[in-house]
Amino acid sequence: MPTDNGPKKPAPKDWHPSDVKAALDKANWSLRQLGFHYGYTGDSSLSEVFRKPWPKAEKIIAAAIGVKPQDIWPSRYDAKGNPNRRMGRAPKRPAHITSSGKGTTPPAGGNPQKAARA
Repeated sequence: MPTDNGPKKPAPKDWHPSDVKAALDKANWSLRQLGFHYGYTGDSSLSEVFRKPWPKAEKIIAAAIGVKPQDIWPSRYDAKGNPNRRMGRAPKRPAHITSSGKGTTPPAGGNPQKAARA
């Protein structure tokens, strides 16, 4: 018999970019001022954080507002407050390894490294 614990709690949503900008405005900052303060010279450099995850920028913006980055972008962090994504580019895989993790049949002749040792 299934138990009903009531309605499921919705996952917390990320702040809307306008809400982040409003919070920065209340703290007397703009994204541009904040970027210049931290050495970013592009006009829209810190605004990239609204399009894709960027932990360093998330931390800068959250500190200016006075909250934790995971409070603003809960979808980008795990329960412990760590970013829930890998940093940097994924390593390149050899051609004979598929994305499922199972390799295909090695090329004829076997493993050249083992052959060199034999």
